[in-house]
Amino acid sequence: MAVQAEVVRIYRTMFRDSDALVVKRAFGWALLCFSGKYHGYQAVDAGYHDLEHTLQGTLCLARLLEGRDQSGVLPRIKANVFELSLLAILFHDTGYLKEVGDDEGTGAKYTMIHVDRSVGFAGEFLREQGLAAGDITSIQQMIRCTGVNVDLKAIPFQDDLIRLAGFALGTADLVGQMAAADYPEKLPILYEEFAESAAFNGGWSANFGPFDSALHLMSQTNDFFRYYVRPKLEDDLDRLHLFLATPYPDGENAYLDAIQRNLARITEIVAAGSVGEQ
Repeated sequence: MAVQAEVVRIYRTMFRDSDALVVKRAFGWALLCFSGKYHGYQAVDAGYHDLEHTLQGTLCLARLLEGRDQSGVLPRIKANVFELSLLAILFHDTGYLKEVGDDEGTGAKYTMIHVDRSVGFAGEFLREQGLAAGDITSIQQMIRCTGVNVDLKAIPFQDDLIRLAGFALGTADLVGQMAAADYPEKLPILYEEFAESAAFNGGWSANFGPFDSALHLMSQTNDFFRYYVRPKLEDDLDRLHLFLATPYPDGENAYLDAIQRNLARITEIVAAGSVGEQ
């Protein structure tokens, strides 16, 4: 797995005296859960919030933490905090997994409550693996940073490094998916997830719609970035996205550049008036 190999490289670069086995184990656990091999749960069947989506955020998080480490900004991230943040982002969307016997629709129906479900699933799984209670709490706090319109100030982080890692995770979740090469093509799938959630819950949530069609969702994406994502990155998440720049903070930022290209492509698709025309 290319993402795992890159995260292992980053981990070994940042923490030369630590064993990268913990990184490989974390990926193994995530694959176990998303492939339906964890007892009591089915394989992920959400079309957008799948393993690929998780890996996009995971790679972005690792690169962000590496960029911060290389910048020399203090305090430095510790190995155990990196490890906890890795588990947090690998498990941050496990709330889309359905239990065995849950055969109605896909996991997308849980969109409105997927953060709470992810927190619960991560706690259940990681307790079984023998993680310390305090570490699990830290992971759960980080997962909560991915909630839409979450009050970050209300999360009782155990210390400043856990808070930093949580904000890095929230940043990577947003930036990683929007910078993905196939983001414009996957937006119709995201619309289907939102629509399934609305049907399952008896109506649209203010946080996830309403949208009349996939094209309608796409027509709102530029504003979503301008009025939600960008202010959140700048004001709420401590501008950690700047650690993705080379050099920090004003160098080329491949992730932000990719987002701008995607937004331009989405504008072209909307102007054409059809998701199938570009």
